[in-house]
Amino acid sequence: MQYAIITGASSGIGLELASIMAEKGHHLILVARREDRLLALKTKLESQFNIKVMIVVMDLSIPNQAKILYQYCIDQNLTVNCLVNNAGYGDYGQFDICKLETYQNMLQLNIMALTDLTALFLDGMKKRKSGRILNVGSIAAFQPIPNFSVYAASKAYVMQFTEALNYELRGSGVTVTLLSPGVTETGFVARANMQNAANAKGKLMDAYSVALQGYQAMMQGKLNVTPGWKNQLITFGSRTMPSREMLLRISAIILKETKAK
Repeated sequence: MQYAIITGASSGIGLELASIMAEKGHHLILVARREDRLLALKTKLESQFNIKVMIVVMDLSIPNQAKILYQYCIDQNLTVNCLVNNAGYGDYGQFDICKLETYQNMLQLNIMALTDLTALFLDGMKKRKSGRILNVGSIAAFQPIPNFSVYAASKAYVMQFTEALNYELRGSGVTVTLLSPGVTETGFVARANMQNAANAKGKLMDAYSVALQGYQAMMQGKLNVTPGWKNQLITFGSRTMPSREMLLRISAIILKETKAK
């Protein structure tokens, strides 16, 4: 029996990915901090679909938790053929106002946990010559973003790491896909304290649509997927902009703070 791991599975894109993958017949290992939500999700998915759901209550922003998760799978004799690195968060505001501890925590989750889990589970996938990895990035990765500097930089790492690893794994039977959503209807905006950011206003993409496109791209072994034509336009413009200074100015306008009404 093979399992798919989904981190950050208790809400947002991770929750929708869990529902989609359960419907498609994947047995799941769901990882998140909130036990009550994981238990409710486990009950719901197992009752609706003919699958097995394991839950692991864990905060991956704490160092070495990835190794504990990997050892849990070894101890339980769980074969992981699909890894979804979805857990992550941002923090909106000027760099020198936010706390250093927040940045350290964010980078541990957004970068180190993702890298550790990929390294730990990739070996088994390569030996079996079969596996899928989905890393959830962000369109923030495509440009430097004032007031979101650390988060955007962390997602730039995820983007370049994923693309390079995808190339290294050609012919191995294992693929790595990058999902780059824009601001989505999840708990991300509230946790990042970016309710007053310009790009958090108006209609946002729904988490289900983003998750579905990410899942389909992962199963097809695609390298990149960016849901939404507006987000695709932003990433295209970021790649083709001749001036880094101009790109910086535009991204500052997109994520500028607006006055609350």
